[in-house]
Amino acid sequence: MTKKEGINQVFGGGGHVVILGAGASIASTYRNDEKNGKRLPSMDNFSELLSLENIIKQIPEKLRENNFEKLYGNLHRENPNSDILKEIEDKIQNYFGNMELPDEPTIYDYMVLSLRGKDLIATFNWDPFLYQAWVRIRKFTNDLPRLSFLHGNVAIGYSKEDKRCGPVGMQVREDGGFLEPTKLLYPVEQKNYTDDEFINLEWDRVKFWLAKENGTVRATIFGYGAPVSDVEAVSLLNDAWGTPDDRQMEQFEVIDITPEKELRKRWDGFIHSSHYDVTSNYFGSSLAHNPRRTSESYFSIYQPLTPSESIRASNPVPQNFKTLEELWEWHKPLIEAEERAEKIKNES
Repeated sequence: MTKKEGINQVFGGGGHVVILGAGASIASTYRNDEKNGKRLPSMDNFSELLSLENIIKQIPEKLRENNFEKLYGNLHRENPNSDILKEIEDKIQNYFGNMELPDEPTIYDYMVLSLRGKDLIATFNWDPFLYQAWVRIRKFTNDLPRLSFLHGNVAIGYSKEDKRCGPVGMQVREDGGFLEPTKLLYPVEQKNYTDDEFINLEWDRVKFWLAKENGTVRATIFGYGAPVSDVEAVSLLNDAWGTPDDRQMEQFEVIDITPEKELRKRWDGFIHSSHYDVTSNYFGSSLAHNPRRTSESYFSIYQPLTPSESIRASNPVPQNFKTLEELWEWHKPLIEAEERAEKIKNES
């Protein structure tokens, strides 16, 4: 199969689910700095970067922890309605809410453009990078992946009355319907995702997309170390994906700097046999090797080989684009092939 043949090979089925953790946003800012020079915190330097020291001084010594998730869990257990928790949430909204992607293409722009409407990106991150990338790539094409915000997001609001989400603060009707900020903080021991209406809807979406019945053939985990920090989330994902015996043919992929041996053990409940890939960076992933054709590249593995087809063609995206327009121009032949395939389908 030549590269041109790979571009023109467009299948309708076979979804791809990508799940993002903090490592994805950190990797993006390593490649391209946040526009205002802001750093993305880890749970261990969270209080320092968000200048929470004065708030923490008000907390009884017995409740303090260096790790922010543990600190929050202690506070929530003591008094889930305390003013301190509200003050911390306001700080988080302000810090993350003012973050911006730089003008040049980032990993998030590459990722959004690498998938199609049959695919889903679900994120645990509070930062607005995924949504910002989705909005600016939408200027070029409407055939983009669906999104889910599994821990809430500073860019996304929700109206309980209208059952709608969208840009935070937006008014969805003339007589009201403002999209209120989504909840961000949950105690690490028991996050009770389904107690929040918006979060419950977001989880329903990712569970539907992951289900075998939906035809998903690929799942990619990017920078998410959930098994050691979020038991409930992993349980929900595992229930949706099923056991390794349930997914004997699907391909599981991990993008993470953690050693492969540890990652294989961490995600053992999701992986059947050797049906997994590990890479330490985005550009080593299926998303970058076959953008907008990740499912097609999966299906091609099971097609008969001729003697001359010892290596399947890939179409790796270049890493050095300086503008979004350059990134778009490279992807244009892929999207034109998709449009031709859709036209033929509608005419038949």
